Amino acid sequence: MRAQVLHQWGGEVTSEEVSTPSPGPGEALVKVEACGVGLTVLNCMKGNMSQRPEDLPRIPGHEAVGRVVAVGAAVESPRMGERVLAYFYLFCGACDLCRAAHEPLCRNLRGNVGVACDGGYAEYLKLPAENLLPVPEGVSPVAATAIPDAIATPLHVSRRAGIGPSDVVMVVGAGGGVGIHMVQMARLFGADVVAVDRAEDKLKAVRDLGARAAVDFHSPDIAAALRSVAPAGISVAVDFVGTRETLAFCLEHLGRRGRLVLLTTFPGVATEVAPRLMVREELSILGSRYASRWEVSEAARLVAERKITPVVSETVELARVGELHAKLRAGTLLGRGAIAF
Repeated sequence: MRAQVLHQWGGEVTSEEVSTPSPGPGEALVKVEACGVGLTVLNCMKGNMSQRPEDLPRIPGHEAVGRVVAVGAAVESPRMGERVLAYFYLFCGACDLCRAAHEPLCRNLRGNVGVACDGGYAEYLKLPAENLLPVPEGVSPVAATAIPDAIATPLHVSRRAGIGPSDVVMVVGAGGGVGIHMVQMARLFGADVVAVDRAEDKLKAVRDLGARAAVDFHSPDIAAALRSVAPAGISVAVDFVGTRETLAFCLEHLGRRGRLVLLTTFPGVATEVAPRLMVREELSILGSRYASRWEVSEAARLVAERKITPVVSETVELARVGELHAKLRAGTLLGRGAIAF
């Protein structure tokens, strides 16, 4: 089968012909129809998730969508011919946290799809059956690539931060693959949204998707713009950029009882937190890690019911995925990209 293969952490993928996998007991084989391309896959390729030499060579891509074409022994679901999407975490399913639907916190986590096992940058994908969730009827394969990460993650953030109608949510990196869906999700939960990004096309897109205000991070008037929307301060700040500068910016503009939600895991990045300020304003800092399988299924339902619109702005064939990688690194890709087979 055709695949894009990574041979070195921090390197770029190369087009190759590799053997088509066969499903073993408890596994299923999927003929890939589309695979999402976002910053997370670049972080995986860079080695931010794992740098184990034994995991190479590796086929990246964790946002795969396709149809089941073969199953191993003892697999009752998914069924042959069913369209499915991939769940990112290789969870055990047996520990207390998995049983409580907190699979990203699995005590026996084996790693991630596209890092510890091959992913969807290939014509076929083999995964544990439990890592394959159904795609609702009427949702196209390309649109479905945004569900398991770019849409399910904002759903988890909204529940984790308790976002509601009284909140003003600031999304930093709002025009990116996850941020552009966070804007929609926060609106769905009833909040007003302030979108922060850099490029005008991204700011226009988030305005069109319901942001009450969209401001350039480097604008000299950004503080005034935030005050005009949230005179008492931002109640929830969601930082998808995760630099020292953006973290400090979020903390600076939180109002009383404000919540800062962190999602990035870049090595060595930190910011100062003043306990005096945290106590005086009763601020909270929350970590948010991916989403449960239930939340992925809920995200799929929201897309099927047209309550959330997947934003996949560009699709390419498998051999051209490097073009999407370049746009992601340059920060010019609106929303998500995808490989379409």
